[in-house]
Amino acid sequence: MPFFETGTGRLYYEVDGPEQAPALVLSNSLGTNLSMWLPQLPAWSEHFRVVRYDTRGHGRSDVTQGPYTIAQLGKDVLSLLDELTIPRAHFCGLSMGGMTGIWLGVHAPARINRLVLCNTSAAIGVPEIWNTRIAKVKQDGMQSIVESVLERWFTADFLAHAPAQVERVRKMLHETSAEGYIANCAAVRDMDQRADVALIAAPTLVIGGRHDKATPPEHGELISRAIKGSRYVELNAAHLSNWEVAQAFTQTVLDFLLKQHTGD
Repeated sequence: MPFFETGTGRLYYEVDGPEQAPALVLSNSLGTNLSMWLPQLPAWSEHFRVVRYDTRGHGRSDVTQGPYTIAQLGKDVLSLLDELTIPRAHFCGLSMGGMTGIWLGVHAPARINRLVLCNTSAAIGVPEIWNTRIAKVKQDGMQSIVESVLERWFTADFLAHAPAQVERVRKMLHETSAEGYIANCAAVRDMDQRADVALIAAPTLVIGGRHDKATPPEHGELISRAIKGSRYVELNAAHLSNWEVAQAFTQTVLDFLLKQHTGD
């Protein structure tokens, strides 16, 4: 199995697509794993060397001692690029993955080609909200929050009419380590990148969800306004837009990433 040692724990990753194609790194949301990108994998792996990984504390990656920081999660990505000898890559992250992407765009510009920040925020919620969630998971486990998370992640229509897809996401949440989830909640709680986001110089696409309760559209709009030359696209979805409107999401990102190969 493809694991690599960061120096502070092992991370699990998978690579799909042509080896000589431009690299595209995908970063999962809080409470999921690299399987969250399955709706996009067939189309994107035709054009890119797609690198998916389980964020520290998620999936098959090690649950190292928390709390974590967004900087720590960003440095994990740099370690992964070094492991695979990838000097520069496109990066696409959703929610917490997008927060990692902001950090990379600010602190490691030489490693990022194009940046896609999906359903994410430069700062999200007040500490009390995260502390309450941490306490609940610590006391009652992941199962105590799964249904409320799904209600934030998807519209009522999608929950009612796409049971198979919802079940796959529900399974990812249930299988997430409570300790890993708590450590990553702390990273999101303690993050505030609003003063830094304007430093991003990479060509950037920001995707928002019209019905997103977790990271509302205005959070994406704020990021897009701060990044010179960035593009903001709002999809008819809630938080996990790559599942709810998979085809539109996949094509929107693909069009943006392929621009540089056909001329902007």
